[in-house]
Amino acid sequence: MTKHISSLFARLIVLALVIAIASPIAACGRKGSPDYPKDSKYPRSYPKP
Repeated sequence: MTKHISSLFARLIVLALVIAIASPIAACGRKGSPDYPKDSKYPRSYPKP
């Protein structure tokens, strides 16, 4: 019986590690280009003419 419990515990640990590693990858932000406000002057060339 204890072998079954330790096997289940090991699987839960592996699942928790996979979720912990995958979480930051899933939260990387937008995949598209940023939307600038309409009155924004960006992007612009430097130095300022």
